Amino acid sequence: MARSGSGASPCDLDKEFAPQIAQLLAAPSLQSAQEYYEELIQSKKHDGIRVNYKGDHGKGVCANKDFAEGDLILKDQILVGAQHSLNKIDCVVCSYCFRFIGSVEFQIGHRLYFQSIASSIGCSSERHCHGSDVGSSTCSSGVTKEKSTTLPEEVIESLITGDVSLPFSDHFPLPEIIACQGCEEERYCSQSCADSDWESYHSLLCAGPNTEPPRRSALHKFVEHANETNDIFLVAAKAITFTMLRYKKLKRQNDFQNKSAESNFSLLMEAWKPLSMGFKKRWWDYVALPEDVDASDEDSFRQEIRDLAFTSLQLLKDAIFDAECAPLFSLEVYGHIIGMFELNNLDLVVASPVEDYFIHIDDLPDDKKEEAEKATAPLLDALDDDYAVPCDGTAFFPLQSCMNHSCCPNAKAFKRDEDNDGHAVIIALGPISKDEEITISYIDEELPYEERQAELADYGFTCTCSKCQEEKPN
Repeated sequence: MARSGSGASPCDLDKEFAPQIAQLLAAPSLQSAQEYYEELIQSKKHDGIRVNYKGDHGKGVCANKDFAEGDLILKDQILVGAQHSLNKIDCVVCSYCFRFIGSVEFQIGHRLYFQSIASSIGCSSERHCHGSDVGSSTCSSGVTKEKSTTLPEEVIESLITGDVSLPFSDHFPLPEIIACQGCEEERYCSQSCADSDWESYHSLLCAGPNTEPPRRSALHKFVEHANETNDIFLVAAKAITFTMLRYKKLKRQNDFQNKSAESNFSLLMEAWKPLSMGFKKRWWDYVALPEDVDASDEDSFRQEIRDLAFTSLQLLKDAIFDAECAPLFSLEVYGHIIGMFELNNLDLVVASPVEDYFIHIDDLPDDKKEEAEKATAPLLDALDDDYAVPCDGTAFFPLQSCMNHSCCPNAKAFKRDEDNDGHAVIIALGPISKDEEITISYIDEELPYEERQAELADYGFTCTCSKCQEEKPN
């Protein structure tokens, strides 16, 4: 059972703004939630579903029409999300919609370039993604494996610069790269995505030359800490900037420039509303205890990750603090934001066009394949088995997060060939009748009963679906 980190909060804002923090973290009223979801569904034209509230399960998603097996139920746009930091070595994607950008040649060259750097300094293949040494899992990437083939630098450079065109790559066109005009580190598939990212998050997180030196330095320190510990802090920062920028926009629209602090807080509550709909528990209370941490050390472990979050928060506060939005910078709010991503997120995954490209080459008629492989075989050898790492990240999807779990779900998250951005795509696994609840599985539903229940305990509930009822020991 999860236990709280002990002791009073080290963050002064938790005490100073306790009443406001309580309001931010309170469950929204039924009327407020229903109005929010009805407006969201209408604005996104998702008329095939509705969000209902019932019993112990809270909210859930129900069908507004009949669905057949394989039907698209929902394409849910990301509210807040980010690519895992180290995945950026493998994949260059739009920082807003997460589509792959540039060209097949650029994607291959970019990966080979960083692969060559890793090989030259002898990096290990173990790399952290959405995780840290504290309270997280690790994943590996083929980028840092030893390769049997090393390509000349000029070959890699020609791929990156576009001086060479690979056979049949024109069958897999990608959007041109548009760099952020501030930092040039964030890249986009269109000016529309660049503008949307700037308006939603990046204008407060841009560390380019036009940013004041103290703030730029603070942003670099925050990002460096997140990359070294847990990159979920980067997603939490985007949640805070999303709320701050919505607040500023609402203030302009309502001409609240000279209003009272109470009036300003009402606007902050309105700006926070999309995130208030997420199920929130404090990260350090509910993160799963790693296998290598003994149960007797649980309290110190949870204290350690609370301290880690506080360090991250202080670095973020140094960079973007705004007194009018001070409650957002409390440790209590920060911990609940991270907890929301841990418990309500769907993995952000976008398949790599590089995989489709090499499959296409392999499927060519023998004569064309033989000729094409003169150019592609050395690249494939150099890339090795992990030649097509997908874009990987963490995101919060407002409608998908309302879907309840079942170990025998009637829907699943599944990207089709045409789904080339970061949207959550929910597909019917079988016929779904109008008014029937739409369920997905939060875990691998093929696991044995006891293992399923253990994994679901991290989400704070015991599953009582029909499958679990049948398999539950007497």
